[in-house]
Amino acid sequence: MNHCGVKLAAGALAAVITFSGLHIDVMASDKVTSVLPSGGVNLFLAKDTSLESIQTSETGTGSRIEASVTIADIQELMNAASAGKQDPEEEMFRNLVIAQVNRYVNIRSLPSEEGEILGKLYDNSVGTFIAEENGWYLIKSGTVTGYVKAEYCVTGEAAVTLAREVGMRMATVNTVTLYVRTEPSIDAPRLGMVPEGEDFLVLDETDGWVMINMEEGDGWVSKDYVDIRTEFVEAESKAEEEARLAKEAEERRKAQEAARASQAAQQGQQTQPQAPAQGTDYAVGEGSELGVAVAEFALQYVGYPYVYGGTSLTNGADCSGFVMSVYANFGVSLPHSSKADRSQGYAVDGIENAQPGDLICYSGHVALYIGTVRDKTTPRDICF
Repeated sequence: MNHCGVKLAAGALAAVITFSGLHIDVMASDKVTSVLPSGGVNLFLAKDTSLESIQTSETGTGSRIEASVTIADIQELMNAASAGKQDPEEEMFRNLVIAQVNRYVNIRSLPSEEGEILGKLYDNSVGTFIAEENGWYLIKSGTVTGYVKAEYCVTGEAAVTLAREVGMRMATVNTVTLYVRTEPSIDAPRLGMVPEGEDFLVLDETDGWVMINMEEGDGWVSKDYVDIRTEFVEAESKAEEEARLAKEAEERRKAQEAARASQAAQQGQQTQPQAPAQGTDYAVGEGSELGVAVAEFALQYVGYPYVYGGTSLTNGADCSGFVMSVYANFGVSLPHSSKADRSQGYAVDGIENAQPGDLICYSGHVALYIGTVRDKTTPRDICF
């Protein structure tokens, strides 16, 4: 359990169930304060990845520029200009527009504050540069094409360095079963195995190997058996935001009803599961009523065995099986996959914003956050 807490403190990806009680403050200015949502579809920078053609679209306040661009085109032009001296990925980074604001910058239909708001580019989120006009950048990000104020974003050389900081380097296993080794060598001892299709955050990288994190610890896998990409968060359109907020509200309502029913059923039971004896007592931190109920329910099963592929809270479960089975008791259906759990709910921009009951997704695993609690004499973030 300590291993999980350490990884979270290092800034791993945090995703939460949609009924965690967080909210979005919808404001009209171009630089506002809000809570970060899921950010829409991720942008994957990989060779020959095409961007959709940008069509002219008439709106109530004007029209948008028509253009067509692909990352492959950008890469080819940049490589020709640099005579092959630059890193291809670096050239793609140079064409990015990265928001640097408190929370988000509005994307508008025109290079003016009079333009219609089409979506939001959240802090450290990324778009592809198309053109510049009167202090505004025309960008494409996710499903949104429009203008953002240049003063709230960086591009060009400044984007190259920043992209490496805000982008997530991901590796996806492309073979049936891949050995993870203690050192970047085929002669090194095996640390464990990972399945095909599983995603991992890249912790370190050499010419032929990448370091990933798995249940057994940090280990190395050969680049020959993983697909590597740099992943960014993109913009959220106005329609996507409205749909997300409506879905979250409905799921909160259903989950709260299920939680009340589950708690009533538990109160009617004469016995509760007795977990194996623990050396440490844990308590749930402060949070929403539902999140606290989920975390307290999960704590009943701390100490039962880990079983790969298992879903039983008493006979054994793996990470996603445990989370899935806990939430099933509250009427919430989750996939039995740590990879699929990453797409549930919305991001909360860091562990400091997590609440009890939230999902913590990190490098091939998922856990339930129970809050910042005091373990004996040391306060720290705890997850199970």
